[in-house]
Amino acid sequence: MPLALLALAIGAFGIGTTEFVIMGLLPEVAGDFQVSIPTAGFLVTGYALGVVLGAPLMTLLGTRVTRKRMLMLLMGLFVVGNVVSALAPVFGVMLAGRVIASLAHGAFFGIGSVVAADLVAPQKKAGAIAMMFTGLTVANVVGVPLGTFIGQTAGWRTTFLVVAALGVVGLLGVAKLVPEQPKAEGVRIRHELAAFRNVQVLLAMAMTVLGFGGVFAAITYITPMMTEVAGYSASSVTWLLVLFGLGMVGGNLIGGKFADRRLMPLLYVSLGALAVVLGLFTVTAHNKVAAAVTIVLIGALGFATVPPLQKRVLDQAAGAPTLASAVNIGAFNLGNALSAWLGGLVIAAGLGYTAPNGVGAALAASALVLAVLSSILERRETGKGRIVTGSSPEEAPVAAARH
Repeated sequence: MPLALLALAIGAFGIGTTEFVIMGLLPEVAGDFQVSIPTAGFLVTGYALGVVLGAPLMTLLGTRVTRKRMLMLLMGLFVVGNVVSALAPVFGVMLAGRVIASLAHGAFFGIGSVVAADLVAPQKKAGAIAMMFTGLTVANVVGVPLGTFIGQTAGWRTTFLVVAALGVVGLLGVAKLVPEQPKAEGVRIRHELAAFRNVQVLLAMAMTVLGFGGVFAAITYITPMMTEVAGYSASSVTWLLVLFGLGMVGGNLIGGKFADRRLMPLLYVSLGALAVVLGLFTVTAHNKVAAAVTIVLIGALGFATVPPLQKRVLDQAAGAPTLASAVNIGAFNLGNALSAWLGGLVIAAGLGYTAPNGVGAALAASALVLAVLSSILERRETGKGRIVTGSSPEEAPVAAARH
């Protein structure tokens, strides 16, 4: 794997830390601003919606510069957003800072996925994408627990200043290690948008929304769930997040390995098992040991879907992958926003802190249904002699138009 993937992983590490660390700090932030836990959950929802909106917007703006320069600009925006969050005098400003930082998220992973895939041979593309996303998963093993610990001891504002510093390191890493590539010529918005006429691209994105949304339904409210239901102390949330991160690392690596071989079967297994485990979490959350084991499984099964879903979008939108790749990252976060909102609704309705797990199970099961539907449609199109998967750049616009 090229050394440039390390630079992408460094940026992903900083982004992953700021995305997930808020879950461990919700009580502190809520208490400081004197808002409820469900209201503080808007910091998760707002960030996710910012990714959804920022992914296509920033990617289209980035067509005017080289991919390397755009990645550097995105990391700069990320730094600014986290500094605003750290210095926020009121909740609204804190939310604005989260949104600013989130605008860099989708485009960074979207453009980064294309860069990573272009750096390796075709049969190693999913592995390269997984390598970049390793930074995101390692953030949950190191960055998020450390950020949670810092926030609980030195204050949550310090955490976001540290995250901003991580962003600076990521920017320098991209500048130093990512090779300069010529700006793509002849890129047209219409050409990029043509990929969204392919029903397989849309189905893959819908699977992304529902599948990873299932993970966030549970993890967004992991702190009150573990302290109020499982009986853990607030300080124990740090190592529980480490367990979640370890599961994510393992799932991501497994997903990257097998997505290049058996992509759809991998999705069947991971989404089906995720739905079952999330459903069981409504019960296992009442036992400390069982809850810890379940958290690991949720992280592993959830992130086992990331490389195959990202690769499937790249395959189906082969003629214009950059925008589709970025929008799919937005789809992950649309799922995060949807599930965080739904989880907050069931908690506010008095159904308890374990209720979001049931929401997550339903979302993951829905993603599995879409995966089966996608395969059925793909077999039909293949039987008609139409190009569906692995189209060449020249053939892809034709395939997209037919769909």
